[in-house]
Amino acid sequence: MPVATKPCRLDRDPLDAAASAPRVELVTVDDNHAGQRVDNFLLSRLKGVPKSHVYRILRSGEVRVNKGRIDQTYRLALGDVVRVPPVKFLSTQNPSNDAHLQAKMLGKGLPAWRIVFEDDALLAIDKPAGLAVHGGSGIHLGVIEAMRLTRPDAKFLELVHRLDRDTSGILLIAKKRSALTRMHALLRCEGNNVGGSSGRIKKHYYALVEGNWPDLRKSVRIKLAKYVTKEGERRVTVDVDGGQESHTIFTRVEQFSGATLLDCDIRTGRTHQIRVHLASLGYPIIGDDKYGNFVLNKHVAQAKNGGLKRMFLHAHSMAFTHPMTSTHTEIVAPLPPELSKYLDFRRSVGKPK
Repeated sequence: MPVATKPCRLDRDPLDAAASAPRVELVTVDDNHAGQRVDNFLLSRLKGVPKSHVYRILRSGEVRVNKGRIDQTYRLALGDVVRVPPVKFLSTQNPSNDAHLQAKMLGKGLPAWRIVFEDDALLAIDKPAGLAVHGGSGIHLGVIEAMRLTRPDAKFLELVHRLDRDTSGILLIAKKRSALTRMHALLRCEGNNVGGSSGRIKKHYYALVEGNWPDLRKSVRIKLAKYVTKEGERRVTVDVDGGQESHTIFTRVEQFSGATLLDCDIRTGRTHQIRVHLASLGYPIIGDDKYGNFVLNKHVAQAKNGGLKRMFLHAHSMAFTHPMTSTHTEIVAPLPPELSKYLDFRRSVGKPK
């Protein structure tokens, strides 16, 4: 009588498992990564690997350049051969939480109309509100991860600057390291508030603020400092003694009953700069959940036929001298539908008397 046996079930073919197991990589540095610090090179290459682990393998000597040990500050040269040891990504036991897979799903759904400018050196995204520009600090994915996954053949994609998660509008990405370094040089001119109108990146935002803004044009200079709340949330406050200089020029665009639409020309790029400037002057941005009027925000979100459930801050234009061609380049991202709809609602309420 034959003996009944349970069928042998293999969840994964051993050969497939061996083929897909992490292996040592030898990466030759090209002109897109020449001059980059080795720690930043690894962080951009090993997406999903905890930052602490990246620095651990650097300290342990597992990462080598031209067969020699290096520290995290080493700058890669053209033709260097980097030994990248095998590493595991985050959340390998739970694919639904895997940052790589989530970014891939996001990338597949990123609409083509979000790309508002592209050439050989630069790419501009019209970022929606609510989407982080990159993963980290509890956020598993962002725009840059999505773009890298939708363009697997791209040798280089890095953020030129950042936008707050709740801010919509133009987000610039470099496709070449040379373009990135030259754009960062322009941003340093902006940060130091030098160089005149031709030596900086001109960035303009639309903000709808509470109250009737009295000035047609107002230049605001305030020193700002970062701090962290007890809950671990990053915030910014006015600090006239120890803060960094920040400068915004506000121009009144349209006035409504109890609200004003402003154009915000930022001359420096401090964290939450526009939001803190306006809140400190008594004209908080409508929908701002960090520095705004929380009672008003709740009322605005619940308004019938005209509710707004996000912050009204949108990066609508950017102009600069192109880093590769030296031509004047201007990029525009129109107001998203939810903000245009809310403005129409405010217009229907009436103008100030």
